[in-house]
Amino acid sequence: MEWILDFWENSFSVPYERTPMSVETDSQGRLYLSSELRKKYGERFHVVEYEDRLELIPIDEDPLEAVREAVGDAFEGKSIAELREGAQEQAKEDAEAGFERGKRAAEDGDE
Repeated sequence: MEWILDFWENSFSVPYERTPMSVETDSQGRLYLSSELRKKYGERFHVVEYEDRLELIPIDEDPLEAVREAVGDAFEGKSIAELREGAQEQAKEDAEAGFERGKRAAEDGDE
């Protein structure tokens, strides 16, 4: 199986392999994964619930190290307090922007 990604006029295929698998819960609601999958993805997962399915997202053994690798040196030299303050400011800006979009949409609907 392949995913076909179409970016404007350029498209390319990305190999994508899915192993079909079915699992059932036991009488206590537990799922059992094969040792092969546990070796590949680890022992801990986030369960993400959608309207029509569940997804298991592997949790890295050292989540903070995974974040550091993902963002590189973007947060280097910043304290937890500085990062928290920046995140709160960004969340406030995002909320205000969302409020303004909703307000404009409501006003446009009244016309």
